Amino acid sequence: MKIPYDQFKLMAAAFLILETAVISFAIGQTFTSSNLPIVLINTNGQTIVNEPKITVDLGIIYNGEGVRNNVTDSLNHYKGKVGIEIRGSSSQMFPKKQFGFETRDAGGEDLAVSLFGMPEESDWILSAQYNDKTLMRDVITYALSNAIGRYASRSRYCELVINGQYQGVYILLEKVKRDKNRVNVSKLDSTGTSGDALTGGYIIKIDKLDGSGNDGWYSTFAPFTGSPYKILYQYHYPKPEDIIEVQKTYIKNFILNFEANMMLPTYDDTVNGYVKVLDVNSAVDYFIMNEVTKNVDGFRLSFYMHKDKDSKNSKLILGPYWDYNHGFGNSDYYDGAIINGWQLSYLTTNSTFKTTDQFQPPFWWNRLLQDKNFMNKVKSRWIELRKKQFVVKSINAFIDSLVVHLTEAQQRNFVRWPILNTYVWPNAYVGGTYANEITYLKKWINDRINWIDIELTGSPLSVSENNSLIPTEFALAQNYPNPFNP
Repeated sequence: MKIPYDQFKLMAAAFLILETAVISFAIGQTFTSSNLPIVLINTNGQTIVNEPKITVDLGIIYNGEGVRNNVTDSLNHYKGKVGIEIRGSSSQMFPKKQFGFETRDAGGEDLAVSLFGMPEESDWILSAQYNDKTLMRDVITYALSNAIGRYASRSRYCELVINGQYQGVYILLEKVKRDKNRVNVSKLDSTGTSGDALTGGYIIKIDKLDGSGNDGWYSTFAPFTGSPYKILYQYHYPKPEDIIEVQKTYIKNFILNFEANMMLPTYDDTVNGYVKVLDVNSAVDYFIMNEVTKNVDGFRLSFYMHKDKDSKNSKLILGPYWDYNHGFGNSDYYDGAIINGWQLSYLTTNSTFKTTDQFQPPFWWNRLLQDKNFMNKVKSRWIELRKKQFVVKSINAFIDSLVVHLTEAQQRNFVRWPILNTYVWPNAYVGGTYANEITYLKKWINDRINWIDIELTGSPLSVSENNSLIPTEFALAQNYPNPFNP
């Protein structure tokens, strides 16, 4: 990306103080350099709020892999205007805030850029991982997702400074967005009103409402018989302000047809049942990922799904995976830290949860569990993944590479935020040290995978049948950064 010279001149004054500052973040502690990229933000006297985005100056110091980055170095990787806001739901209560930002040109319009080798786009996330003291649960999940052939956000660790104040370790993530290099569904604009053009692409989600701009519809099918709650499907792409009525009607009816099909006595017919509407392979992988992580929000929150044009793929695909910082034994509620038990079974059978939490999984998850053909596919897929991507030794090697990558930065992070010996909701374990947090994470993953090995029922498919289920896969890289986390 090239920025015109006159734009550089306009930004120079705003960034000068940041390029020459010695940054203090605790008594007797200064931040001068890092092995991680350094992200600098100058709000020019403004306060970053939940909504709306404010325009600020953002610069990135990155001298290349293996080269140190100094706070006095030039802003050599990115230097420009961005629109930024606080993001997240429950995470907004934490002092270490998360941010969403869009890169902009001098005129304030979206500007697609490549950051750290990631494909060009304009929408990005700075994830704080405040209540995940390993700082890596999301990164592990997204790496596993990409390794099994399912797109999830690419990631890059960095250290963040706002107005000269050190903020700690953050993860730069790709926002969930329609793009050929993100959620690869067809572009849909206001001209897509009929025929194949109307059929995609769409991204919808089941999630909490997060402020203005939310729009969608409530399912006519309750999560379970007698439930006082309803499932809300929200428009994600096209955005609520962009999607037109005929498109709303189409995707709503598409999901309604899927749900109605799941209610039929013949829903599990291998030709004319739900398999005609749902991409079963994606549902198999979604189930496995949420059970391996035992994500208490899985199946019911931050739950994305997408549909392309019929001419490309006429079925509903589940994913991408998003927001797993409460997974891998990090939650002290809904049995999230207990090694044993299926998380989906808990969410569909526990009477307290079913009567007190409005965010329920849609009924059709339970119907999938009742279908022996679905569970056979889960069993078969699990066997394949355990040979390669879900080998505990490989996962541990990836974790070790993250630990090495974060060796010095995590120390600064926990000086800035001294919480290693403090309970932060919803921690199930308080280790007191970073090393203890990593040991707990590794043991939890090992024990969870071993439990699934023993407890997962079903009859594996034949080799030919199973091969038809598997998308393009890659081994989990054992060094971070890796090809999926450039």
